[in-house]
Amino acid sequence: MRVSRKQFEQWVWEAVAELPKSLRVRITNLAIEVKALPSPDDLVYAGVEDPLDLLGLYRGIPLTERTTHYDLVTPDLITIYQRPHEAMCETLDELRAEVRRTVRHEIAHYFGISDERLDELDAY
Repeated sequence: MRVSRKQFEQWVWEAVAELPKSLRVRITNLAIEVKALPSPDDLVYAGVEDPLDLLGLYRGIPLTERTTHYDLVTPDLITIYQRPHEAMCETLDELRAEVRRTVRHEIAHYFGISDERLDELDAY
């Protein structure tokens, strides 16, 4: 399943816009980007070997770890990878839903929620 970069990016931004306003207003100093595939550095950072296994990546200082000394730092970064999403999905609806899930997952990391806690919450 393949879609244009423009369509994929639109789904990413729609997923952000769908977040509850109470969460969106708390998001500061965060950049979100779309890449076709993870770089070798991204794979090492995530501890993943196969580039098609990494759907998204959060790099930064989660809100729960920020202190009063959090100042003049570069923005945190969420990267959403297009090709791995396309490889795992068979329909447009499935692809759009997976993009939404991945965006929410990575934003949860921004808010300091670990993969383990997301599993405990049965969030995904």
